[in-house]
Amino acid sequence: MKWRSGYLIALAVVLLALPAAALAQQKVLKYAHFQPARPDQPKHAAALAFKEHVEKATNGSIKVEIFPAGQFGNDADTMAGLRLGTLEMAVAHDGAIAVIYKPVGVLGIPFLYENHEHAWRVYDSPWLKEFSDDMIKKAGVRLLSFADNGVRHFTNSKRPIRTPDDMKGLKMRVMPSPVFQTLVTALGASPSAIPWAELPTALQQKVVDGQENGVTNILAASLYQYQKYITLDGHVWSVHGYTINERFFQGLSAVERKAVEEGTQKATAIHRKMTSDQDKNAKEILGKLGMEVTEITPAALAQFRKLAQPPVKAWAEKEIGKEYVDSLFKAIEATRK
Repeated sequence: MKWRSGYLIALAVVLLALPAAALAQQKVLKYAHFQPARPDQPKHAAALAFKEHVEKATNGSIKVEIFPAGQFGNDADTMAGLRLGTLEMAVAHDGAIAVIYKPVGVLGIPFLYENHEHAWRVYDSPWLKEFSDDMIKKAGVRLLSFADNGVRHFTNSKRPIRTPDDMKGLKMRVMPSPVFQTLVTALGASPSAIPWAELPTALQQKVVDGQENGVTNILAASLYQYQKYITLDGHVWSVHGYTINERFFQGLSAVERKAVEEGTQKATAIHRKMTSDQDKNAKEILGKLGMEVTEITPAALAQFRKLAQPPVKAWAEKEIGKEYVDSLFKAIEATRK
């Protein structure tokens, strides 16, 4: 039985050499997002950075498993999983978050910010914690940060859009969110709520004439194949929320929570830069892909704002709550330079 004694001694040596964290029960953090698993996609590049940081900072006590390209299902399925805890973390656009937390719809009010930096100042201000605390209370989900889902522009297959009059008669896909339906209706087009995963097919089959998204999403789903025209109106500064199940978060140690928060900060910085770089070069990027790019005049932009912002703001005050709208506008004014 000498071989058995030798085996047990060798095994003990190996176990003693392992870090304590490796001997403890490892926590698995399933992390879902909706973009392709390519490093040129902001969500996925950010996810990889998050995984690397968290696993290293926790000495392996948290294992991060990334599920890209909507592998957890559509918006409703993914967010339901997050709320129930079958999914620990999701980086989701505001339309998806609205499935479990309606107040996020206030971010769909058009023409809120002066530029990217202004939007980030709002999302990094004390307003974010207040918003997250309310989300925890109402949905059991913590909002860790907001990154960019791209400045949203209108595209279509029919004609250039230079003024709001050019919107009339167009069938426009919107996120499954009433705030975007109100926005498109206010500009004279007909909104049609279609899930993200179904959008390319809907455009190809001409179920709708157009849609509205940022450059990142237009590239991710190759929407330029079905859309000839884009108008750089920048009506909504769309967001991706870094969200985590609150029960899971509270079950982490202090070291693990810090690692998740720091990992989110690193991911957010990468996500924002990649997306904003594409936004700021939209004309060149999309023009090279064959789209006809229209840059509207300041006068036309004022017309869009005048038609779209008041009804959407009024809708949000009535359907979401005036306190949420007032809180956001207060943060916008406080961070304006």
